[in-house]
This record gives sequence, C-alpha cells and structure tokens, in this order.
Amino acid sequence: MELTGARWRTSTRSSTNGGNCVEVADNLPGLVAVRDSKDRDGGVLTFSPAAWRSFVALARTR
Repeated sequence: MELTGARWRTSTRSSTNGGNCVEVADNLPGLVAVRDSKDRDGGVLTFSPAAWRSFVALARTR
C-alpha cells in the first residue's frame, strides 16, 4: 500500500497537551489512513472513504 504523499492532520478532538490522539490522511485516492500520533512509525490502519464516513458519523452520535 502506497502512502507516499499522505498529508497527515491531527484529530480536531485532540488536546494540545500531548494527550492521546490520532492523525488522519484523507487526501489519498480511494483510502483514508489513520495512525497514532505518539507512534508515527508504527502501524497504520486504512479504510475505504465510505467506511471512514460511516465510522465518523457513528462516533459523532456517541
């Protein structure tokens, strides 16, 4: 999987004091990548854009 060119952004729900947060790259064709901001060299989860939209919509209801 090619993540070259991914533009990572921190979640808008992340605190500014170094708390637990994720970074999302949603500029890649056909996928959304998610990683832990504290372990940027660790694993990356990828989702289809439709699956990511569904997850975000459900998370907003919680």
